[in-house]
Amino acid sequence: MATSTIRRISSQIYRLPSVSPFTKSVVARSSTPRTSSAKVSDRIVKLFAIDPEGQKREIVGLSGQTLLRALTNHGLIDPASHRLEEIDACSAECEVNIAQEWLQKLPPRSYDEEYVLERNSRARVANLHSRLGCQVVITPELQGMVVAVPEPKPWDTP
Repeated sequence: MATSTIRRISSQIYRLPSVSPFTKSVVARSSTPRTSSAKVSDRIVKLFAIDPEGQKREIVGLSGQTLLRALTNHGLIDPASHRLEEIDACSAECEVNIAQEWLQKLPPRSYDEEYVLERNSRARVANLHSRLGCQVVITPELQGMVVAVPEPKPWDTP
């Protein structure tokens, strides 16, 4: 009974256009039954991040996790600068630049993500490579993706 109710509610939530991709992935994961054969090692996705100093670092994320979570786990983005992973509370501190060859493997930006990126751009035009780390969900197809973490903006540093 509880399982069918959760599946029914999750299918309704998944159809809402205003729900972020991160929320949809959380709902999808919580509504699918877990099997005992699922291992964390099967969910590992290795990525490469270029830090603000220009150093290329290998980072590890888990399939279904956001890029923001993987970057904060490796100390590339300050976790205190982005407390919520909801687009409604976003102020673009998790903005990253995705290498050209990986852009086509990502879903397109949502209207909300586009708005946040343009709002926080000084030129009011978003960089084509810019994405919000809180909106990019890691999948196995992204194995080897290269992401550049820009320097914090002057108003983000203490």
